[in-house]
Amino acid sequence: MASNAPARPWIGWRLFALFYDFWPVVALWMLVSTAFTVGYYAAGHGARENIHPFSLLSWLLWIACWVVAGVYAVVSWARGGQTLGMRPWRLRVVGIATPPTRRALVIRYVVGTLSLLAGGLGFWWAWFDRDRLTWHDRASGTRVERLEKR
Repeated sequence: MASNAPARPWIGWRLFALFYDFWPVVALWMLVSTAFTVGYYAAGHGARENIHPFSLLSWLLWIACWVVAGVYAVVSWARGGQTLGMRPWRLRVVGIATPPTRRALVIRYVVGTLSLLAGGLGFWWAWFDRDRLTWHDRASGTRVERLEKR
């Protein structure tokens, strides 16, 4: 990388941003869960009966929560390169060669999810990568840069 290239952030900043982003995502999940619960009760199920674990409806709820979190991330990255959690740490998603497309941002989200499911292995990979890129950075052709203080 050239000497005038933006700073490559320490992996800890990414983890802090991920922790910050957990909270608005949980709020979105609560809204989705409320909609599912209201629909479940409106369909005639008793007020004391919960959605059964591992039922089709519970799997649909998980998928809906994953999609809502993805929409939050992709829309945030597409509109300025930052989620709410990335702003305090001055992080921004950019394309490695060209500005990222929505397709690249969706790939970033999907591979990032797989990375988290693998115990965060794709994130920890950045400790060993010569360019400090994670699995989802490499798969999507994006990277995270740290902005200068204003």
